[in-house]
Amino acid sequence: MCPGPGGHQYPTVFMDMDQFVTSSISRRGLLAATGAALALGLAACASTDPLAKQANAGDGKNYIAGDGSVTEYKAADRRQVTGLTGTLFDGTKVDSASFTGHITVLNLWYAACSPCRAEAPGLQALHTEFAPQGVQFYGVNIRDEKATAEAFDRTFGLTYPSFNDKDGGVLLALTRYGVPPAAVPTTLVLDRQGRISARILGQADKGTLRALITTVVGEK
Repeated sequence: MCPGPGGHQYPTVFMDMDQFVTSSISRRGLLAATGAALALGLAACASTDPLAKQANAGDGKNYIAGDGSVTEYKAADRRQVTGLTGTLFDGTKVDSASFTGHITVLNLWYAACSPCRAEAPGLQALHTEFAPQGVQFYGVNIRDEKATAEAFDRTFGLTYPSFNDKDGGVLLALTRYGVPPAAVPTTLVLDRQGRISARILGQADKGTLRALITTVVGEK
Protein backbone atom coordinates (compact mmCIF):
# COMPACT_ATOMS: atom_id res chain seq x y z
CA MET A 1 0.00 0.00 0.00
CA CYS A 2 1.05 3.57 -0.63
CA PRO A 3 0.13 6.31 1.85
CA GLY A 4 -2.00 9.04 0.34
CA PRO A 5 -3.07 12.47 1.59
CA GLY A 6 -4.16 12.45 5.23
CA GLY A 7 -2.53 9.08 5.80
CA HIS A 8 -5.15 7.10 3.83
CA GLN A 9 -3.98 3.82 2.33
CA TYR A 10 -4.54 2.87 -1.29
CA PRO A 11 -5.21 -0.90 -1.39
CA THR A 12 -3.98 -3.21 -4.09
CA VAL A 13 -6.92 -4.52 -6.12
CA PHE A 14 -6.91 -8.19 -7.15
CA MET A 15 -9.23 -9.39 -9.93
CA ASP A 16 -10.44 -12.81 -10.97
CA MET A 17 -9.20 -13.53 -14.49
CA ASP A 18 -12.75 -14.67 -15.44
CA GLN A 19 -13.83 -11.07 -15.24
CA PHE A 20 -11.70 -10.35 -18.29
CA VAL A 21 -13.67 -12.76 -20.49
CA THR A 22 -16.43 -10.24 -21.00
CA SER A 23 -17.25 -7.83 -23.74
CA SER A 24 -14.56 -5.58 -25.19
CA ILE A 25 -16.37 -2.60 -23.69
CA SER A 26 -16.10 -4.11 -20.21
CA ARG A 27 -12.43 -4.86 -20.73
CA ARG A 28 -11.74 -1.31 -21.83
CA GLY A 29 -13.64 0.06 -18.85
CA LEU A 30 -11.76 -2.19 -16.45
CA LEU A 31 -8.36 -1.19 -17.87
CA ALA A 32 -9.26 2.47 -17.70
CA ALA A 33 -10.35 2.16 -14.08
CA THR A 34 -7.20 0.25 -13.14
CA GLY A 35 -5.02 2.84 -14.85
CA ALA A 36 -6.79 5.66 -13.04
CA ALA A 37 -6.33 3.95 -9.68
CA LEU A 38 -2.64 3.39 -10.38
CA ALA A 39 -2.15 7.01 -11.39
CA LEU A 40 -3.91 8.14 -8.22
CA GLY A 41 -1.68 5.93 -6.07
CA LEU A 42 1.51 7.22 -7.71
CA ALA A 43 0.36 10.80 -7.36
CA ALA A 44 -0.28 10.20 -3.67
CA CYS A 45 3.21 8.77 -3.20
CA ALA A 46 4.82 11.71 -4.96
CA SER A 47 2.83 14.20 -2.92
CA THR A 48 4.16 12.81 0.37
CA ASP A 49 7.73 11.86 -0.56
CA PRO A 50 10.16 14.64 -1.61
CA LEU A 51 12.68 12.11 -2.90
CA ALA A 52 9.99 10.60 -5.11
CA LYS A 53 9.35 14.08 -6.50
CA GLN A 54 13.01 14.35 -7.48
CA ALA A 55 13.04 10.87 -8.99
CA ASN A 56 9.88 11.58 -11.01
CA ALA A 57 10.95 15.04 -12.16
CA GLY A 58 11.84 13.72 -15.62
CA ASP A 59 15.17 15.53 -15.82
CA GLY A 60 17.24 12.34 -15.93
CA LYS A 61 19.75 13.62 -13.39
CA ASN A 62 20.18 10.16 -11.80
CA TYR A 63 20.96 11.39 -8.28
CA ILE A 64 19.34 12.88 -5.20
CA ALA A 65 20.62 16.42 -4.85
CA GLY A 66 21.88 18.09 -1.71
CA ASP A 67 20.15 21.30 -0.74
CA GLY A 68 23.21 23.44 -1.55
CA SER A 69 23.73 24.48 2.05
CA VAL A 70 27.16 25.45 3.35
CA THR A 71 27.77 25.00 7.08
CA GLU A 72 30.82 26.15 9.05
CA TYR A 73 31.43 25.00 12.60
CA LYS A 74 33.16 26.98 15.32
CA ALA A 75 36.13 25.17 16.85
CA ALA A 76 34.20 24.47 20.05
CA ASP A 77 31.37 22.83 18.10
CA ARG A 78 33.42 20.58 15.83
CA ARG A 79 33.17 16.81 16.05
CA GLN A 80 36.12 14.56 15.40
CA VAL A 81 35.62 11.90 12.74
CA THR A 82 36.36 8.50 14.25
CA GLY A 83 35.71 4.91 13.28
CA LEU A 84 36.19 5.52 9.56
CA THR A 85 38.14 2.86 7.68
CA GLY A 86 38.30 2.19 3.98
CA THR A 87 40.37 1.11 1.00
CA LEU A 88 41.46 3.34 -1.86
CA PHE A 89 41.14 2.12 -5.42
CA ASP A 90 44.89 1.47 -5.46
CA GLY A 91 44.49 -0.91 -2.51
CA THR A 92 45.86 1.39 0.20
CA LYS A 93 44.10 1.12 3.56
CA VAL A 94 43.17 4.46 5.18
CA ASP A 95 41.48 5.18 8.49
CA SER A 96 40.35 8.34 10.24
CA ALA A 97 43.35 8.27 12.60
CA SER A 98 45.52 9.31 9.65
CA PHE A 99 43.55 12.57 9.29
CA THR A 100 45.01 13.95 12.53
CA GLY A 101 47.80 16.44 11.85
CA HIS A 102 46.51 17.19 8.34
CA ILE A 103 43.77 19.31 6.85
CA THR A 104 41.60 16.87 4.93
CA VAL A 105 38.94 17.37 2.26
CA LEU A 106 36.51 14.50 1.66
CA ASN A 107 34.28 14.57 -1.43
CA LEU A 108 31.50 12.03 -1.98
CA TRP A 109 30.91 11.31 -5.66
CA TYR A 110 30.21 8.84 -8.45
CA ALA A 111 30.78 9.08 -12.18
CA ALA A 112 27.18 9.42 -13.46
CA CYS A 113 26.36 12.27 -11.04
CA SER A 114 26.25 15.45 -13.14
CA PRO A 115 27.14 17.93 -10.34
CA CYS A 116 30.06 15.65 -9.43
CA ARG A 117 31.33 16.08 -12.98
CA ALA A 118 30.75 19.83 -12.86
CA GLU A 119 32.71 20.31 -9.62
CA ALA A 120 35.60 17.95 -10.46
CA PRO A 121 37.87 20.51 -12.24
CA GLY A 122 37.54 22.91 -9.32
CA LEU A 123 38.37 20.19 -6.81
CA GLN A 124 41.49 19.26 -8.72
CA ALA A 125 42.56 22.90 -8.97
CA LEU A 126 42.15 23.33 -5.20
CA HIS A 127 44.03 20.10 -4.55
CA THR A 128 46.95 21.43 -6.61
CA GLU A 129 46.77 24.84 -4.91
CA PHE A 130 46.69 23.59 -1.32
CA ALA A 131 48.81 20.42 -1.47
CA PRO A 132 52.00 22.40 -0.71
CA GLN A 133 50.29 23.60 2.49
CA GLY A 134 49.66 20.05 3.66
CA VAL A 135 46.01 19.77 2.63
CA GLN A 136 45.06 16.26 1.52
CA PHE A 137 42.08 15.44 -0.69
CA TYR A 138 40.18 12.14 -0.82
CA GLY A 139 37.25 11.21 -3.00
CA VAL A 140 34.70 8.78 -1.61
CA ASN A 141 33.20 6.89 -4.54
CA ILE A 142 29.95 5.30 -3.41
CA ARG A 143 28.90 3.41 -6.54
CA ASP A 144 31.42 2.72 -9.31
CA GLU A 145 33.64 -0.15 -10.28
CA LYS A 146 37.36 0.61 -10.38
CA ALA A 147 37.49 0.97 -14.19
CA THR A 148 34.66 3.53 -14.17
CA ALA A 149 36.24 5.55 -11.36
CA GLU A 150 39.63 5.55 -13.07
CA ALA A 151 38.07 6.68 -16.36
CA PHE A 152 36.46 9.60 -14.48
CA ASP A 153 39.86 10.52 -13.00
CA ARG A 154 41.47 10.49 -16.43
CA THR A 155 38.69 12.57 -17.97
CA PHE A 156 39.03 15.33 -15.37
CA GLY A 157 42.74 14.94 -14.62
CA LEU A 158 42.19 14.10 -10.95
CA THR A 159 45.40 13.25 -9.15
CA TYR A 160 44.09 12.75 -5.61
CA PRO A 161 42.94 9.25 -4.56
CA SER A 162 39.42 7.97 -3.90
CA PHE A 163 37.99 5.40 -1.55
CA ASN A 164 36.27 2.44 -3.17
CA ASP A 165 33.13 2.61 -1.04
CA LYS A 166 30.64 0.42 -2.89
CA ASP A 167 30.08 -1.45 0.38
CA GLY A 168 29.09 1.85 2.05
CA GLY A 169 31.47 1.58 5.02
CA VAL A 170 32.92 5.09 4.71
CA LEU A 171 29.54 6.65 3.97
CA LEU A 172 28.00 4.89 6.97
CA ALA A 173 30.72 6.30 9.23
CA LEU A 174 30.08 9.80 7.86
CA THR A 175 26.29 9.70 8.34
CA ARG A 176 26.94 10.15 12.05
CA TYR A 177 28.28 13.62 11.25
CA GLY A 178 25.35 15.05 9.31
CA VAL A 179 26.10 13.55 5.89
CA PRO A 180 22.79 12.46 4.29
CA PRO A 181 23.20 8.93 2.88
CA ALA A 182 21.60 9.84 -0.47
CA ALA A 183 22.93 13.37 -1.05
CA VAL A 184 25.77 13.30 -3.57
CA PRO A 185 27.95 15.23 -3.94
CA THR A 186 28.80 16.22 -0.39
CA THR A 187 32.12 17.79 0.65
CA LEU A 188 33.62 17.92 4.14
CA VAL A 189 36.60 19.97 5.33
CA LEU A 190 38.41 18.55 8.37
CA ASP A 191 40.82 20.56 10.51
CA ARG A 192 44.20 19.34 11.75
CA GLN A 193 42.56 17.52 14.64
CA GLY A 194 40.42 15.50 12.25
CA ARG A 195 37.29 17.47 13.19
CA ILE A 196 34.66 18.62 10.67
CA SER A 197 35.06 22.36 10.25
CA ALA A 198 32.74 22.77 7.24
CA ARG A 199 30.22 20.85 5.15
CA ILE A 200 28.80 21.50 1.68
CA LEU A 201 25.68 19.58 0.65
CA GLY A 202 25.44 19.57 -3.14
CA GLN A 203 27.85 20.84 -5.78
CA ALA A 204 30.87 22.56 -4.25
CA ASP A 205 31.54 26.05 -5.56
CA LYS A 206 35.28 26.46 -6.05
CA GLY A 207 35.48 29.90 -4.44
CA THR A 208 33.40 28.85 -1.45
CA LEU A 209 35.46 25.71 -0.87
CA ARG A 210 38.71 27.69 -1.18
CA ALA A 211 37.49 30.06 1.55
CA LEU A 212 36.54 27.15 3.83
CA ILE A 213 39.95 25.52 3.37
CA THR A 214 41.78 28.83 3.83
CA THR A 215 40.05 29.29 7.17
CA VAL A 216 41.44 26.06 8.64
CA VAL A 217 44.86 26.53 6.99
CA GLY A 218 45.14 29.80 8.90
CA GLU A 219 44.24 28.26 12.25
CA LYS A 220 47.00 27.68 14.81
